[in-house]
Amino acid sequence: MAGAIRVGIGGWTYEPWRGLFYPKDLPKKQELTYAAGKLTSIEINGTYYSTFKPPVWAKWRDETPPGFVFSVKASRYCTNRRVLAEAGEAVTRFVNQGLAELGERLGPINWQFMASKRFDPSDFEAFLKLLPREAKGLPLRHALELRSPTFDTPRFYELARRYNAAVCFADDDDFPRLDETTADFTYARLMRTEDGIETGYAGADLDGWAKRARDWAKRGDAFIYFISGAKHRAPAAAMAMIERVGRPAVTPR
Repeated sequence: MAGAIRVGIGGWTYEPWRGLFYPKDLPKKQELTYAAGKLTSIEINGTYYSTFKPPVWAKWRDETPPGFVFSVKASRYCTNRRVLAEAGEAVTRFVNQGLAELGERLGPINWQFMASKRFDPSDFEAFLKLLPREAKGLPLRHALELRSPTFDTPRFYELARRYNAAVCFADDDDFPRLDETTADFTYARLMRTEDGIETGYAGADLDGWAKRARDWAKRGDAFIYFISGAKHRAPAAAMAMIERVGRPAVTPR
């Protein structure tokens, strides 16, 4: 059975979106609800720098509609370290801060690594062993965003498959395109939106990405985010993509 295609942006608070994506008179406290009505997913980025208490996670859940899904960027204290095997306490603290409050709104966790982090097979496997499979009974899915070409090796891909961790696909000029199936879902970050194009990417390019998204969905859920580049164009790019791939069906509870 084909997976769902969810498309969105990174975060929901960005002043240049005011008047371009958000109506100028929209109260700031309604931005998440508005964005969740236009998109099908959002990658929460603030968690890379900060932690949030359970009531905040519950509030985010309640401000979004059924069928909407968040992904969550993991804390930098988990990934920006010399020895990944020593990240256990940071990983536990990150996961236990309240992610489970999102309930059915919780999508994958994105573990982003700096470009200086090179592939060390034993240390990286030790890190993968630290990633929990659930939080308070809620299944967890893990995506790995690598920015060093040293990860483009069969040994790494085999390791990722062993732990069912998706390798993040990045459409970016500076980072390697690691395009390999290693999990039962796909995680992609499209990072080359252009200022001079109203939809960020040209129509033909979006058509190509839509086709690719449908191919990804043949093997499981696909999460696609328009991030970086001309950031003010990201919402328009995401909405243009949703027009092409549609919205996931909402299963009645």
